[in-house]
Amino acid sequence: MPDFNLAGFLHQFVYDASNPLLFNNGFFVYFFAAFISLYYAFRNNNMARSYIVSIFSLYFFYKASGYFVGLVLVAAVADYALSNLIYRQQDKRKKQWLLAFSIIINLGLLFYFKYTNFFIAFSNQAFNTGINPLNILLPVGISFYTFENLSYTIDVYRGEFEPEKKFINYLLFLSFFPKLVMGPIVRAKDFIPQLHKPYVLKQDDFAKGFYLIVSGLFKKLVISDYITLNLVNYIFDDPLRHTGLECLMALFAYAIVIYCDFSGYSDVAIGIAKWLGITIPPNFLSPYQSKTITEFWRRWHISLSSWLKDYLYIFWLGGNRKGRIRTYVNLFITMLLGGLWHGHEWNFVIWGALHGIALAIHKLWMEYAKGFIARYDESRVYNALAQLLTFLFVCFCWIFFKALTFDAAIGMIHQIGTNLSLSVWPEFFNNYHNVIYLMLLGYALHLIPDNLPDRIMPRVQKAPMVAYVLVFFVFLVVYAQFKSSVPVMPIYLQF
Repeated sequence: MPDFNLAGFLHQFVYDASNPLLFNNGFFVYFFAAFISLYYAFRNNNMARSYIVSIFSLYFFYKASGYFVGLVLVAAVADYALSNLIYRQQDKRKKQWLLAFSIIINLGLLFYFKYTNFFIAFSNQAFNTGINPLNILLPVGISFYTFENLSYTIDVYRGEFEPEKKFINYLLFLSFFPKLVMGPIVRAKDFIPQLHKPYVLKQDDFAKGFYLIVSGLFKKLVISDYITLNLVNYIFDDPLRHTGLECLMALFAYAIVIYCDFSGYSDVAIGIAKWLGITIPPNFLSPYQSKTITEFWRRWHISLSSWLKDYLYIFWLGGNRKGRIRTYVNLFITMLLGGLWHGHEWNFVIWGALHGIALAIHKLWMEYAKGFIARYDESRVYNALAQLLTFLFVCFCWIFFKALTFDAAIGMIHQIGTNLSLSVWPEFFNNYHNVIYLMLLGYALHLIPDNLPDRIMPRVQKAPMVAYVLVFFVFLVVYAQFKSSVPVMPIYLQF
């Protein structure tokens, strides 16, 4: 009988940079089992539940990012105090200064960790300053909880939300582990009031949560991870080594990869929250079925796009209240900064700029082509072409989002534009048929109506527990067939 390795056992409970704690980590099973047991035991005590969720959430974040968990605590203390000061302050100018202080703290931390080296590199290139880049690690999830902090203090400033009196509830809102690392971006006025309600888990809530968790894991761990490792990364790493057809298929593959990756993680977060009696709105609604780029941004990463619209486009830039030209400029600036939010590389800036230009052009189209749109809006051919055009444009922009460098993005475009031949299809299919099948499955899942789960829940919610266990066992069997020895980090973990 082998000796028990106490050091190895205890090492599982400390942060490991090579194996951060995520939903697809084996340790998460034990973490969640311990958490849900305690949560259910104290389900009728709101305050005890808040402490349990907060403590487990902070530990989850520690296991995911190490001592950067301290930043969450600092952010929570600062914005909890400032929001209450803003709420009690009667002088408008002082309220504005307090809000400005909150914005400076939050954006200052985000800027330092995420953009310091970007601007150092820009300064060195533009002005030959010769500044050495700093050794700065990007804290996991900082972009997401920074936006949540900002929305909280801005909503309090605007009088839309009374700040939470108990610090533990604010800490819970900010650190809530299902959405802490990669979103969705949740607003306090939607989240915190639910903490004061009695815990009730209905049968349809359990069934809906189970569906979201299993389907989300399937999209992320089976479809997205397999296609990423077996096609997307291989082509995008060096597109000039591959034919135009391979590059084009890798691009369409990445479109379903990023959808399955992020929507899958969001679904798991929403499903876990539903089991805890907390409702988080959906973050994706079949975005590739959009007929316009404006509709796409109402369906894609809804929590981010609505945040940018409400707090940047409308609150900060003025939206469409300052004239037509300013409206177009505001749209462009919003998406440009949205691209910069994703990353400090120029590729993200270009990606955001392309979407900003497209949104402005669509707004122009809506103004000057009302008659044409009214005439053909009911046409299936028109709608199909509009949907295809939108999808192709979004895919084109994904090139800059995914490519490692600007040169790699241009190389990808060059291969698709000049070296596209169907003659290599038989060989490509022979080498990548499993990838193609999973791509088709991913797009087929994307075509499922968004309200289908709600329609079928009444029929399956009374299924015995053994049925749920059987479904999860089938998922594990399928996952085992596609699992690779190399873990694939979620795409949005880098943001």
